[in-house]
Amino acid sequence: MTTARVPHRRLERALGALTLLALVVALEAAVGMGWVNAAFIPAPSVVLRRLWDLLVRGTVVAPLLQTLGLLFTGYAAGCVLAIVTGLLMGRFRAIHGLLEPLVELLRPLPKPALLPPLILFLGLGHPMKLAIVGLGVFFPVLVNTVQGVRGTEPVLVDSARTFGHGPGRQLLRVVLPSALPLIMAGMRVSLGLGLVLVVIAEMLAGTGGVGYLIIDMQRSFRVADMYAWIVILAVLGFGLNEVFVRIERRAIHWSLVSRT
Repeated sequence: MTTARVPHRRLERALGALTLLALVVALEAAVGMGWVNAAFIPAPSVVLRRLWDLLVRGTVVAPLLQTLGLLFTGYAAGCVLAIVTGLLMGRFRAIHGLLEPLVELLRPLPKPALLPPLILFLGLGHPMKLAIVGLGVFFPVLVNTVQGVRGTEPVLVDSARTFGHGPGRQLLRVVLPSALPLIMAGMRVSLGLGLVLVVIAEMLAGTGGVGYLIIDMQRSFRVADMYAWIVILAVLGFGLNEVFVRIERRAIHWSLVSRT
């Protein structure tokens, strides 16, 4: 990102923060004037007080760590498998022809629809949650990896071959770095999908985590607690995206500079 765009980016962020603040103030006023039923949508001040209580008592730590542990484990496994498979499919026609029908059959399938059969096969424990996260992460990263590999300049591969690099070194030293911007884009999208899927799996399984707490608070009609956990989940998703963006800027800084 060039220095000329930094003030513009900061202005965009400031406007976004002001818009969010205005919506919170408007909701607070609507609840206070009775326009909104506080039994179903409590005032933001009430939710924030409940959130502060959860943070002070430390009750957010264990559920958050469980959810993050499942998310990162399933995410890492899905990304590694997708990148390896995508490199092979993008580089070798025979492997692409062998796997493409299966990929195109499973890719459009909504991943939450796979939860019932996964529960039958794997039960309600961590294996089921890891499997659904891995499946949700796998396909976006796979598709982007294949496209990135196929978009590699043939001149780069020919140059590597001229210098005596074999197929394996060509794949790791030339093709993979060339495809990395698209791979990172797929990984960024998949991170959000993985968070959604692990929360849904926790809601259905009822065995702990942030998703379980949200649905449990709703069932017991502890509305302020429910919204407090939703806020925690929203902040978690925002934070994960921001961290990934910073990693992406460092990992593929040459690609980002060339776009500006």
